[in-house]
Amino acid sequence: MLLDIVLLLTGFVILIYGANKLVDGGSALAARLNVPNIVIGLTVVAFGTSAPELVVNLVSSLDNNSAIALGNVLGSNIFNILGIAGITALLYPLAVKKTTTWVEVPLTVMAAIILLLMVNSYSGENPAGYVITRAEGAILLFFFILFMLYTFMLARKGGAEEVEIQNYTLTKSIFFIIAGLTGLIAGGRMLVSGAVGIAEMMGVSQRIIGLTIISIGTSLPELATSLIAARKNNVDMAIGNVVGSNIFNTFLVLGISAVINPIQTTADSMLDLVVNSIASLLLFVFIFTGKGRKINRWEGILFILFYVAYLGFLVWNETL
Repeated sequence: MLLDIVLLLTGFVILIYGANKLVDGGSALAARLNVPNIVIGLTVVAFGTSAPELVVNLVSSLDNNSAIALGNVLGSNIFNILGIAGITALLYPLAVKKTTTWVEVPLTVMAAIILLLMVNSYSGENPAGYVITRAEGAILLFFFILFMLYTFMLARKGGAEEVEIQNYTLTKSIFFIIAGLTGLIAGGRMLVSGAVGIAEMMGVSQRIIGLTIISIGTSLPELATSLIAARKNNVDMAIGNVVGSNIFNTFLVLGISAVINPIQTTADSMLDLVVNSIASLLLFVFIFTGKGRKINRWEGILFILFYVAYLGFLVWNETL
């Protein structure tokens, strides 16, 4: 048990550190190749922030741990909205730009509903449903490509944030890229191994571990990013970080995971899929409940209470 906890915690540290170094090295190398700053922000940096979830899911899919793969994405998405947006709005009311309101947030809602329908659709691989097939994974990746095309079009109109790029030498850039990838792979492997061991020792399902410990841990960079952005009065970046992460998680991370290995799940995950959909819908509705397009403090409190109630139900239901 102690060894599994050490593996889990060490895996988190190495995973996050690896993602940061990969972003630093990749951004610096891209800049040296004269890639525009905006393109770097939409590719290297954006992919880097979702790298922890992606690596954990790749390891889980290759090891046929579908419960962790789906639980990590759903848990991260739920925590992003109810936890990160809730905490950030509690401290700094979040104003939302027009494009975020009418394109990105609705796309987040659509992603949650598509995922709910996919899991419950008829499949030859599992006639009872409760599976995301390789074909459905390919559909998710197609939606991700469409989202990236929209993002690039937005960037060309000046709708993307400039990113800070380290001035590394070519050798140092390549070194950090290799070190970052190594850290991601090693950290992801250790994290999943520790999580599976803890689940077995505590007698809880891998689904619960994926929905709680792993998903919250891999979402900590997004929490830090949103809080820092909101404190600097860049509140649209704070909410954009949340919805962007959810879109990446559903369309890219889960899409790749399902293409590698169809994601088998159970009826228990229906709760998580429904909560994911409700949280996304609430985010859209809360934008219009006050003056202007914003998430207010009292709505942030409701998000946090909803998340605490959800976690409480998970723990209570697991102990029955």
